[in-house]
Amino acid sequence: MEDFNVYVLTYNVGTKFPASDEDFKQLLGLESGNRSSSEYINVPDLYVIGLQEVKAQPQNIVWDALFDDPWTVKVRDMLAPLGLVKIHTLRMQGIVTSLFLKRSHLTFLRDVETLWTRRGFGGIWGNKGAVSIRLGIHGCSICLVNCHLTPHDQFCQERIDDYRNILTGQTFSQQETSNILFHDYVFWFGDLNFRLDGTLSSTEIAEMISQGKSNDLMKHDQLMKVRRTGDAFSELSEMSIAFPPTFKFESGVDSYDTKRRPGWVDRVLYHVNTNAYDNVTLKINGLSYKSHMNYRSSDHRPVTAMFQIKVFRPTIEKLVEFHKVPNWYTNEENKVFFKINPTLETSHDDWIALFKADFSSLDEYVAYVYSPKNNVHDYCEDSNDSSSASPSSSNRPGEYSVIFPETSVNFDGSYILLYFSHASRSIYGMSNMFESVTRAVECPY
Repeated sequence: MEDFNVYVLTYNVGTKFPASDEDFKQLLGLESGNRSSSEYINVPDLYVIGLQEVKAQPQNIVWDALFDDPWTVKVRDMLAPLGLVKIHTLRMQGIVTSLFLKRSHLTFLRDVETLWTRRGFGGIWGNKGAVSIRLGIHGCSICLVNCHLTPHDQFCQERIDDYRNILTGQTFSQQETSNILFHDYVFWFGDLNFRLDGTLSSTEIAEMISQGKSNDLMKHDQLMKVRRTGDAFSELSEMSIAFPPTFKFESGVDSYDTKRRPGWVDRVLYHVNTNAYDNVTLKINGLSYKSHMNYRSSDHRPVTAMFQIKVFRPTIEKLVEFHKVPNWYTNEENKVFFKINPTLETSHDDWIALFKADFSSLDEYVAYVYSPKNNVHDYCEDSNDSSSASPSSSNRPGEYSVIFPETSVNFDGSYILLYFSHASRSIYGMSNMFESVTRAVECPY
């Protein structure tokens, strides 16, 4: 099996926007080196960015659905030069999860599915609850749950109820991983809002923290208690906490707001089904678990966790293989040839998307056409429908071609093609980079 590194960030941003000059290197585990250099040899394979209390207003609901929030944009701009692509963003009001995957893994991405659970105002409002994304990568299933649970010290039972409702209420379409905990790997993170039990005042707690006695407070942590009793989160594990409480701070400074009792509300938990496969043992190693106290725009402090998991070795056989694109002409029709592996089940709604070569998100395609819908032998070679598919001139089984219309590319530059499966929400093929150029016009004189 192969190592695969997952980096999880959870941050309740308190409806604030990131400062334009705020440096995210340390927050994303990129503390050394130059962005354009090859010094970042240990860049994680998958970044999981979980945000809570992202500013959401009813009048902006359409804008929020169509465009990334400023935090996600900043992370995307930071990770794109390092070869990571945003593969999905899921938002439920202020709860936002974005996934960034190394480009080299894209054609091994399978079965992406999303679910959400509303827990605010009796389950009708999405300011509290959870958003979940499940996916397959290199033959292993991963479920990522970003939640914002019921607040306040006295509502521990409500948080337990939130957990149970999320766990029992979310059912994925794939039978073998229909439940969150049925996945090979689970990462559950967010503003879990579990506080400290006991009678210590906020001032007394802050004083103990300043004296380096945070460990003495851990015995009062509600999350640890409910995990021990089996009331909630007992199926998941957590790395040892070696950082002070991440809530609640005065805005912009390192002082705790004594109107609230400090607590470790921002957490990252995990689960692995070790013996999910015969003759194979799945493993997860926690590499780091820390808070980032120098990010002060919110009343929370962000928390990150780095994990190393085991996945299956990449297969050599390609499911969809694009032929080399020798010429692509701007403002003209262009034909693309590709081969589909006979073992692959294709759908009527599979599609091929054209991207700029430096794309940073799967949302950034500039054009697309649908893949062949019938057996290759059912097509006529001289089809004049510019958006239709036809067999290649070799007419060999499994060989196909599609025509991109002349409106697809209006500018010269470097481009790339991806084959998307609609039914399984997977990526089956990626072309090599090619150039689009404007054909020289011959002078008639």
